[in-house]
Amino acid sequence: MTFTLAHLSDPHLPLLPKPRYRELANKRVLGYLNYTRNRHAIHRRDILDTLVGDIQAQQPDHIAVTGDLLNISLTGEFAPARQWLETVGPPHSVSLVPGNHDAYVTSTALRFGEDFAPYLSGDDGVAGFPYLRRRGNVALIGVSSAVPTAPFMATGRLGSAQRAKLEILLAGLADQPVFRVLMIHHPLRSRSRFKRLTDSRELIALLQRYPVELVLHGHDHVHATIWIDTPTRSIPVVGVPSASAFNDHHRPSAAYNFFTVSETSGGWRCEHRSRGFAGTETVQELREPVML
Repeated sequence: MTFTLAHLSDPHLPLLPKPRYRELANKRVLGYLNYTRNRHAIHRRDILDTLVGDIQAQQPDHIAVTGDLLNISLTGEFAPARQWLETVGPPHSVSLVPGNHDAYVTSTALRFGEDFAPYLSGDDGVAGFPYLRRRGNVALIGVSSAVPTAPFMATGRLGSAQRAKLEILLAGLADQPVFRVLMIHHPLRSRSRFKRLTDSRELIALLQRYPVELVLHGHDHVHATIWIDTPTRSIPVVGVPSASAFNDHHRPSAAYNFFTVSETSGGWRCEHRSRGFAGTETVQELREPVML
């Protein structure tokens, strides 16, 4: 049986609604200034729509979205973001985890979980983290690293309670014949203390005890693959650029990952392709497929 999984992240949905003055009386004012001066020219809805159209043309079995649908978590951002996600696919076919921009400030930090609950729920129908979805021979595990932070900070954290639940979940899957995919917004390793996952060391240690076959993340807006060594195997940790970025002089233009998973007599076979924009406004294969 073959299973195909598309992965996109960080759409930062354009256009940002006009905020009320009182909504900017916090960290949002810095994010709003950054958006109006720089990011509005980088994140384009037409690019996002073209990328999603290409994903749907590939007809994946499932789509993983690793956060940052919003920009500064304005009240007016939530409904349009939910409407956009519904165009990507229904909750059964799309699995979501939040990013730091989806929990930008404390006042609306919980609203993302409420408005997007069907996309954040496990097979048990309960919204919360970690969650588990079984789709064929693939187990999709969603965790949240999204927490409100101080100005100029974009760090993430799972926290001890979520890690403890994740350990129980992974231990229960350890002997099952499934391809385990962990979805998280922040990368497991970062050179920036301002953007890192603050408990990455603890998460990596957990994965070394109970490995998964693949980790997907966003946040850095770049193509990235690192490997986490465990006693039994090395785990590929794969990132992706923003799904709406174009002509960003510091990071790649919009792209998505496409994985083809199949079971073999010796274990699992996972082919990784990248499709996106490379100088023109058409989506194309960005490199030769690689085996993970």
